[in-house]
Amino acid sequence: MEHFVVGIIRGTHGLAGNCKVESTSGEFQHFSGMKDVVLRKNGVETKRTIEKVSFGGGILYIKFSGINSPEEAKKLSGSEIVVSREFACPCGKDEYYVEDLKQCQLVYTGGSAKGLAGKTAATAAEPVVVGTITDVLEGGAGDLFEVVLSESCSLLSQELRTTSSGKPRKVLVPFKKEFIGTVDTKNKRVQLMHLWILE
Repeated sequence: MEHFVVGIIRGTHGLAGNCKVESTSGEFQHFSGMKDVVLRKNGVETKRTIEKVSFGGGILYIKFSGINSPEEAKKLSGSEIVVSREFACPCGKDEYYVEDLKQCQLVYTGGSAKGLAGKTAATAAEPVVVGTITDVLEGGAGDLFEVVLSESCSLLSQELRTTSSGKPRKVLVPFKKEFIGTVDTKNKRVQLMHLWILE
């Protein structure tokens, strides 16, 4: 079963053990239907039951069963709230879960590799896998794909594909329409528009 991080506990509220929660999607309503969740902190997972969910001033508050004081709630601060897909916020148009983007192949589908380190490589008449998305990171100007480049990609020079120690190189690619085309999470393929962004 697929699981998603839907919120992060950011602090406490009041004297009854309520927690302030940041919704990772920015939406709140889907929390109302949650009952049993997993809290994950420092790699340790703990099952918790939600007793009450409330909203106020653009802030989400959650009361967990068995947490009855600010001191107990403070221990939960920094925990991720993990739920199964059915309880995650529904995605809108052109919205994706990070977990669905992970392990997608980054595919280049056109043109040549001209301009890469001043060399001309093979032309991509057919889609070519240039790497695999391993994570999605928050950047100052938007989200970034963390991509491990494919060691067998003929469109990239050996110097671009690997580090000086011979390991596959990681690059960051902005998740923007200028650089990313079709996103097909069902078939785990994401289209790269320009090879030069991998330099």
